[in-house]
Amino acid sequence: MAHLTQSQVERLWHDFKVEGRSEARSALIQNYAYLVKITSGRVVSSMPNGLDRDDLVSAGTIGLVKAVDQFDTGREVKFETYAIALIRGAILEMLRGEDWVPRSVREKLKALDKVVVDLEAKLGRPATPEEMAQELQVPVEDVHHLLQQSARTGVLSLDDAMAGYDGEEHLHFLDLLVDENASPEQEAEGREIRRILGESVDKLPDRERLVIALYYNEGLTFKEIGRVLGVSESRVYQLHTQAMTRIRAHMQAEGGVYAAF
Repeated sequence: MAHLTQSQVERLWHDFKVEGRSEARSALIQNYAYLVKITSGRVVSSMPNGLDRDDLVSAGTIGLVKAVDQFDTGREVKFETYAIALIRGAILEMLRGEDWVPRSVREKLKALDKVVVDLEAKLGRPATPEEMAQELQVPVEDVHHLLQQSARTGVLSLDDAMAGYDGEEHLHFLDLLVDENASPEQEAEGREIRRILGESVDKLPDRERLVIALYYNEGLTFKEIGRVLGVSESRVYQLHTQAMTRIRAHMQAEGGVYAAF
């Protein structure tokens, strides 16, 4: 399908949403299919064992179809922003359903989360890997290895930094920005979660905060961020995972928002 102009896309939205034409729906899905490829590449840069890229694309396509069907053209939200939220959410839900993260890694990450919470409460600042290692009574190399392993075998993202206050309903960060069905109470809760998340990011060490900004705001891949910072891709994975661990710890300490990982 050739690249469509803005006016052509607007006409397709009108034909689908107002006229109910199924061919317009199909054309919209095809027009925005590139978002699935881009988003799947950002959610998982290194594929876990037992899955291939087609699995992610299939899950992401389900999210794209849902986005097209549910999008409200009357809202002042770009479709791309809305679609990426649902595509990412569909991929993450598929990955969680596969449960391919080793149990031993989950247990160690939970222990690391507790250490991060305790240390930062005691120190009043972000804990260093060396301090984490001392608290866990393991070599610092073990902490670095755990962070790198979790980054390559788990999907740690801003989406995974949040779950419902009751610990049951998982939330996706971008969903909070674009949910046209949110009630006033849900919108208020979303604002509070975004406030806490913003505080969490502000408290990060400079380099970790830069990684978060480049990845989530600028859309750079881990490899591209590595070139910007002059470090290896694996080091960027590690910095990202450390940032997510700190964010989860802060959100857990603030009002019961905690990770579902």
